[in-house]
Amino acid sequence: MPEVRPRVSLERVLGLWSAVAIVVGTIIGSGIFLVPKAMVREVGSVEIVFLVWIVGGLLSLFGALSYAELAAAMPEAGGEYVYLREAYGPLWGFIYGWTQTWVAKSGSIATLATAFFYYLANFHPDLERVWFAIPLPIGPGGGPLEIRYGQLLAVAVILGLAAVNYFGVKFGGGVQVVVTIVKVALIAAIIVIGLGLGQGDAANYSSSVPAAGGVTGFFAAIVAALWAYDGWNNVSMVASEVRDPQRNLPRSLIWGTLAVMGIYLAANAAYFFVLPAGEVARSDLVAADMMGRILGPFGTSAVSVAAMISIFTPLTGSILSGSRVPYAMAHDRYFFAPAAEVHPRFHTPGVSILALCGWSALVVLSGRYEDLFTYVIFASFILYGMTTAAVIVLRHTQPAMVRPYRTLGYPAVPLLFVVVSLGLVVSTLIDKPRESLLGLGLIACGLPFYSHWNRRRI
Repeated sequence: MPEVRPRVSLERVLGLWSAVAIVVGTIIGSGIFLVPKAMVREVGSVEIVFLVWIVGGLLSLFGALSYAELAAAMPEAGGEYVYLREAYGPLWGFIYGWTQTWVAKSGSIATLATAFFYYLANFHPDLERVWFAIPLPIGPGGGPLEIRYGQLLAVAVILGLAAVNYFGVKFGGGVQVVVTIVKVALIAAIIVIGLGLGQGDAANYSSSVPAAGGVTGFFAAIVAALWAYDGWNNVSMVASEVRDPQRNLPRSLIWGTLAVMGIYLAANAAYFFVLPAGEVARSDLVAADMMGRILGPFGTSAVSVAAMISIFTPLTGSILSGSRVPYAMAHDRYFFAPAAEVHPRFHTPGVSILALCGWSALVVLSGRYEDLFTYVIFASFILYGMTTAAVIVLRHTQPAMVRPYRTLGYPAVPLLFVVVSLGLVVSTLIDKPRESLLGLGLIACGLPFYSHWNRRRI
């Protein structure tokens, strides 16, 4: 008889600090450098900008508190895929997984890698040169598809990080910890320089600019803040590889979100101490302008380096966490079977990692990553809201489920997050009806695959 080999599974090798680093590292990306401009232009007042950061942080914390209960009760690979499957059935889990794999997570990885090359182009302008052009109307805006040297670099970065994650989750988690520490240290240095070198004026905190203001402006600023806080949920996707998940998953979700909230408030305190509201409203790169005001060209270059590292960590975390979603789907036989394979030596979902990164690399070359991201925002907030509501649903449908952690402030906390998600869905549908419907169309493309895989399971 042929030898029967034991099934290789994922290993629980990520400790508390690796999990916290995934939360902090994947949240803090380019938003801390870009969002203040949009926020002050929407609300007009610096005081209201700080209020928006606090409200956005608390809403994200409410989501983290809700996810903490789900993650501790179901510490499996896939995160939301698992929670939606258990609360609403396999179809909703599949819709989430399909969306993440082909659109949301791959679009996010492509966007981050491209942003990395844009910042590096400040030092090496040749990266903007066109390497090859396909003379067909398949590029952004219907023009020819141009492949730039920087896009090749972005692809190389994605594939390099795929290799890092392929050779062991402990190694990949260690890289995430180290780079997150470096990133937070650099941002802390920017904050200390902004607040401590005497180049600012506390009167700037009372400055303002003309803006729409009111409820409309506040809500638009909240959307920008939630985008900057996005990513706190990624650690739940690697729940099956976290040690002592019943304790470490809730801690990492809550501590990580609170830490980012503190970092964002401190960074904005530095920005507005040095620059009045009017200058922030005109600044595309507020941190660079602030550092340039204090240290000149050296300060501007230093922020570009900090921004590249800040982008590098969510890119690493997105690959680490995002690859577990197609793995979980394939494990349940709702995706291509090879994606469920675990490397016998490295104990990582190697095929899933390579497939996600390969597809993300193609998205980079297509130049369509921003379109994909825009299309999927509408559906993503529907799924986020449904996932948070799963806390309430599962309390009723599975009351006997072991819950090592229970959501603080239940049911008000998950309900408030669901209401905000619903508001964002309605707002997105009104503001971008075409993109929202196209996003739903992209998701609907997966339904025939679901039907096929579902029939094969019977």
